[in-house]
Amino acid sequence: MKYYSLNNKSHKVTFQEALVAGLAPDKGLFFPENITPLPDSFFATIDKLSHEEIAFEAIKQFVGDEIPKTKLKQIITETLCFDFPCVRVEDNVFSLELFHGPTMAFKDVGARFMSRCLAYFNKDKDIKNTVLVATSGDTGGAVASGFLGVQNVEVIILYPSRKVSDIQERQLTTLGQNIKALQVDGVFDDCQDMVKKAFMDESLKHKNLTSANSINIARWLPQMFYIFFAYRELKKYNKPIILSCPSGNFGNICAGILAKKLGLPIAHFVASTNANDTVPRFLEKGNYDPKPSVATISNAMDVGNPSNFIRIQELYNNDLNEFEKDFSSYTFTDSETESTIKDIYKRTKYIAEPHGAVGYLGLKKQMLKNPTFIGVFLETAHPIKFLDIVEPLLNLKLPIPKQIESVLGKEKVSIKIKTYQDFQQYLT
Repeated sequence: MKYYSLNNKSHKVTFQEALVAGLAPDKGLFFPENITPLPDSFFATIDKLSHEEIAFEAIKQFVGDEIPKTKLKQIITETLCFDFPCVRVEDNVFSLELFHGPTMAFKDVGARFMSRCLAYFNKDKDIKNTVLVATSGDTGGAVASGFLGVQNVEVIILYPSRKVSDIQERQLTTLGQNIKALQVDGVFDDCQDMVKKAFMDESLKHKNLTSANSINIARWLPQMFYIFFAYRELKKYNKPIILSCPSGNFGNICAGILAKKLGLPIAHFVASTNANDTVPRFLEKGNYDPKPSVATISNAMDVGNPSNFIRIQELYNNDLNEFEKDFSSYTFTDSETESTIKDIYKRTKYIAEPHGAVGYLGLKKQMLKNPTFIGVFLETAHPIKFLDIVEPLLNLKLPIPKQIESVLGKEKVSIKIKTYQDFQQYLT
């Protein structure tokens, strides 16, 4: 499999080269040269397959022969070491819970898969890679956990000061070893811009930089696994499925659309956003006009210029008419999100966190048009990561899961920076 830059299709690289580089030299995201649909027989029997078998069939064409099949299966098994339940919340509405991994966020999947692929490619080399990651919430903790102790890999996480929850901050600042955290005086977009700029900085070539954000194909591609798992669980209902993704950098929903291009029968996708509404405005007005991100209670979605949207456009050959047949996007306020968390709990006793609540809102809005469909919204993180929001709203005390207990009480260690020059100086 070859990957090309979305800025220059003549620039092609292997899976390994795309993983290690993160971004193309022209700043473009890498995209697979070919997408071959899976056979009908795979979907006919998917309910009889294990998670590992499904994931292997979904990802193998994108890795090719660069990782032996037995090793790729081992990587997948180590990645999928936790459950992905579809929980019925109300009639025809299910929550796909993606928070049962080591850091209790969906990004555990991509981070674990990428770290193990990178470790495989480095196993016989005396090369040290520096992994850069910008986080608006959960990415940093997932990458920190996934790469902790990986040989010849240093991880540097940039996060916006005072704009992540206390637990999220602890997950990325307390591990030590090969994990370093930089606290940026700014917003997520500032962190992401610094990472992208570092890739283009000739003075940093010796650092062998790569990214662990969803701009990296090895972080992005495995996010389609749990979309397949959801279909496997809901196939028995024999109804069209709407999938609603709380969307920030648009990696999850982009992976879902890729799954559809592989033949997965998802009827419609909803990108549910908070006040950072670049994509809903694009669909309404036809003008892609990114704006600086604003802080919300669903902080992992506080992205003003979502990187993966260009991949979604490529998946539809930039045909807006075809795109809109499969895709809708809606924006919601913090007050709507808070009301929804309370309403869901009052009616069903299900505890949603802010991102899942935004996903639920978008799903319900789309289901007004498709009332007989099955609806799935993604719960991308455990409510405990937002206890300062959830507990007062629901007037309850959340039990602390063992994954979170391990970071409580540890000292947070980070370095404060303001400018790219500060970042550059740290790296050198």
